Amino acid sequence: MVATREVTYDADGLVMVGHLARPDGEGPWPTVLVAHDGIGLDDFQRRRADHLAERGYLALAMDYLGGRWFGGAPEEMLARVLPLIGDADRMRAVGQAALDVLLAEPGADPGRLAALGYGAGGSIVLELARAGVPFCGVAVVHPGLPPTQAEDWAGVGATFLLATGSEDPLCMPDQVLAFTAALQDAGVDWRVHVYGGAQHAFWAAPTHPDGSPAGGTTHVTATVPGVGHHPAHTARAWRAVVDLLDETVGDPSGG
Repeated sequence: MVATREVTYDADGLVMVGHLARPDGEGPWPTVLVAHDGIGLDDFQRRRADHLAERGYLALAMDYLGGRWFGGAPEEMLARVLPLIGDADRMRAVGQAALDVLLAEPGADPGRLAALGYGAGGSIVLELARAGVPFCGVAVVHPGLPPTQAEDWAGVGATFLLATGSEDPLCMPDQVLAFTAALQDAGVDWRVHVYGGAQHAFWAAPTHPDGSPAGGTTHVTATVPGVGHHPAHTARAWRAVVDLLDETVGDPSGG
């Protein structure tokens, strides 16, 4: 029986509102930090944490927007998120604050630690990994990829998964090639899944302004250019994430 609860903590001058999902039992459990897309923590990422808990992982869907959700307000979202992802120190501080909360949870296993990030959340978990957080596995889905070199990843022991769409204007092929070349030169274990026809944030189902489902694949509220829903690739990317986590930090439930 999965237990979930809201957790609040201070970071970046804001009160963050995360979502913690605990498996049944007492642990210790493999432990996963989940970082949301730039629009804010929503039910999709909360369900990622819940699904992981069902499989025997302790998971925290972190927050880096102070409890805000910017659905239908792309300008406001960009005004908050772009300065954050342009500042590596801020990203690391925000991510570390959430990680501290997660690792303080009874049953967390710091020796079996992984991270999953979507969009700007992917940028945050990459910065944590680059700063030396001992993740065993790191999965990033349509992230913004930073300029990087092999020296940035020297000694990083995590296995990396990059999942992106072929039509994502924010994660272009040359960026993917440069990023993976740096990982390769550093001796990092990595893999890339490119989903044909998928755009940015391909997991995000269209909603009405109140957050209720709108159906279909075309967004009905304002969003940034290059975003489109692709249900088939959403499921495929999630399977790839679960495969990575099972491989790197273990699936004690056998699910």
